[in-house]
Amino acid sequence: MDKSDFKLSNNNFSTLVKNKNNVPYIAFPKLDELNVMHGFSTREGGVSRNHLSSMNLSFSRGDSPLNVHENFKRIGSAIGFTPEQLVFSDQQHQTIIRKVTKEDMGKGITRKRDYDCIDGLVTNEAGVVLATFFADCVPLFFYDPKENVAALAHSGWRGTVGKIGEKMVRLMESDYGSMNYNIVAAIGPSICKDCYEVSRDVYDEFADAFSKEELLEFFEDKGNGKYQLDLWKANELILLNAGIQTKNMDVTDICTCCNSKLLFSHRASRGMRGNLAAFIACK
Repeated sequence: MDKSDFKLSNNNFSTLVKNKNNVPYIAFPKLDELNVMHGFSTREGGVSRNHLSSMNLSFSRGDSPLNVHENFKRIGSAIGFTPEQLVFSDQQHQTIIRKVTKEDMGKGITRKRDYDCIDGLVTNEAGVVLATFFADCVPLFFYDPKENVAALAHSGWRGTVGKIGEKMVRLMESDYGSMNYNIVAAIGPSICKDCYEVSRDVYDEFADAFSKEELLEFFEDKGNGKYQLDLWKANELILLNAGIQTKNMDVTDICTCCNSKLLFSHRASRGMRGNLAAFIACK
């Protein structure tokens, strides 16, 4: 697999497609330039079958746990970590962020989590690999090269309304000494505007959180109470407003729904799918 295999939603080429040990994964140029261990999985390179084929990274979609463990070993070998280093989120479409340390390693995969309702993870300890999970929602990657802080956030439409990206930046500033202009961020593969129709109730939630001018940048009114929602643009605005510099941000050009043969998409599959995962670690 290479980038030519994907249907791209624009032409900014802000993603890389790497392949190691016959396991492809997606990375981002600005994080790659900093030699930050990170990646976003695809459907390829695993052992799961049928609608979960083949790199399913969820224990809750009906897959064999043996398959899922093998998949984590394979994607870890490709990106550069072992399953024992992982710390899982517990996503509930909220905006709660958990600070994690080496004491949390293995939670979600080799031992039980002692937390729930966590859509964001952050650490400044080397060896800790953060993991969040996706099948259309937006993965947000963060790395501060000055303070050596890494973070991930899961931002569906509810997380976007709640501005979890801004909350992550503020937490990195307050708890780790980060300066927003030093943080490098990436907005990962997720559903694109053309594929994501929402109803008036979703629009109204955004209208309570964003200005009219901002709404015009990421909503297209289709009439009859239907809208096309651009989660990439909405999250880009959130990060810019939080102080992330344009020069320090990569915004995806790959849609999960447009590329449902290569990436899991909840909408394209009508729920019959596995999970993708995002990974990052500090140095």
